[in-house]
Amino acid sequence: MPEISFYILSSDSVPERDLFACKLLEKVYRSGNFGYVLVDDSQQSNHMDALLWTFRPGSFIPHQIYLGESPNSTDKILIGMLPAPTPWQQTVINLSANCPANFADCGRILEILDNSEAAKTLGRARYRHYQQAGLEITTHKM
Repeated sequence: MPEISFYILSSDSVPERDLFACKLLEKVYRSGNFGYVLVDDSQQSNHMDALLWTFRPGSFIPHQIYLGESPNSTDKILIGMLPAPTPWQQTVINLSANCPANFADCGRILEILDNSEAAKTLGRARYRHYQQAGLEITTHKM
């Protein structure tokens, strides 16, 4: 059963949400875990790919966009729209509008919501979905 954590940001800024996601990914990577960023589309994939190169001077988080082919090494963060491949199911940061399709196979799912009404509405739907699946959910107001 996955561990579900919702991070509720005080700002309604999507760029601040994405920056927060990068900081979480840095923690995931530095702790030696695999991480997967679930996004809605290729534009969002490309945005997160670029942001991981620039979000903090001097920071380096190996990453690549996942298009269904297994990466040549497992020591990187993957970004994609597809379900996370097995090693990367350990920690999924969900930036998409929906629950991960394979959420029951994940170890941890980190949901990051900005404070906009649209984000909160979609977040509530995901929260209910996890709750109805019998999962324990932790909420962090940032």
